[in-house]
Amino acid sequence: MPAAAQPTLVDVAAAAGVSRQTVSNVLHAPDRVRPETRERVERFIAELGYQPNRVAQDLRANASRMIGYRIRPLAPGALASIHDRFLHALAEAGRAADRHLLLFTADGPEAEVECAARLRRSGGVAGVVLYDVTASDPRPPALLERGVPFVAFGRTAEATDRYPWIDVDNPSGTAAAVDHLVHRGHRRIGFIGWPPDDTIGTRRAQGWQAAVERHGLTAACRSLDARGEDTVAAGAEMAYALLGQPGPPTAFVTATDTLAVGVLRAAQQWGLEVGRDVAVVGFDDTPTAAALDLSSIRQPIELVGRQVMATLLHATAATPPATTVPAGSCPPDPGTVAHHLAPAPPEQLLTPRLIIRSSSASPAPRR
Repeated sequence: MPAAAQPTLVDVAAAAGVSRQTVSNVLHAPDRVRPETRERVERFIAELGYQPNRVAQDLRANASRMIGYRIRPLAPGALASIHDRFLHALAEAGRAADRHLLLFTADGPEAEVECAARLRRSGGVAGVVLYDVTASDPRPPALLERGVPFVAFGRTAEATDRYPWIDVDNPSGTAAAVDHLVHRGHRRIGFIGWPPDDTIGTRRAQGWQAAVERHGLTAACRSLDARGEDTVAAGAEMAYALLGQPGPPTAFVTATDTLAVGVLRAAQQWGLEVGRDVAVVGFDDTPTAAALDLSSIRQPIELVGRQVMATLLHATAATPPATTVPAGSCPPDPGTVAHHLAPAPPEQLLTPRLIIRSSSASPAPRR
């Protein structure tokens, strides 16, 4: 003889003469229900032998601990990627907070937004982290429109008050490199960077330019600015061209360690000894920089990961999940989810640090 069907939340609601939401509140937020109503619902729960769907509850609980993140391949020609350090830092910060990363791929910004929205709607993730946000990035406004909680590593040029972000103060990093080189006696300080349409590259170039102007070296450095792709070959080509000028640079600040390695190659081709004849400072302080004894600007990526995760926890706690509700259960009332939660941490601009090694530690050459 077949077993009797298990009573559902709908059955309890019908028997007690209340809504499914009221039954759900009795089970999960009893303080929201009047005592007499709560007692009536609890009586019918006992009489009918209703048991909550523990599997569905576990699925929802697990979903609240998942954070979506789009992974990207290493750029062709690059020696290393700050992306890997950030991913590790984010995962470590998540583990400390009992959160886990759900990694996915996408062919571009639009596909990333659509994938994030699907994961959110299905209950697969509580929110997402955006990496490498640019000045005109379409992802933040698109996710805001879809109601997907997120935190950005990086920021757009406008509307940064509409979403939470954490970023590194890139201009201060290259400015610190210039200050260091000027202190060592350099007056012709070149810059090797990315094309002007790259947001991070532009900000790093602005730091170099502002520091050069502050030290009164604009005239000496005006022609020592080269931009190109982020590859060793491009860095070497640009540095070689600058070293061939009548007043060549005695020092280089680069937008990445990859470009800095290109400068090292060009210096070798010119017969120059790095650290004695020419100084070089990279950016990102990759393992390659440490291996080559290259001075570099170190981003506080571990701190970025912790701040991004902490900010996202606030954002997801304050936003009810837009999940597909299993039969027999009821979604929370959006108006009563996070009435008394503390506000999310404010946007934060974190300062990088110059790591000085032999490539720039010596005084400038006398020439």
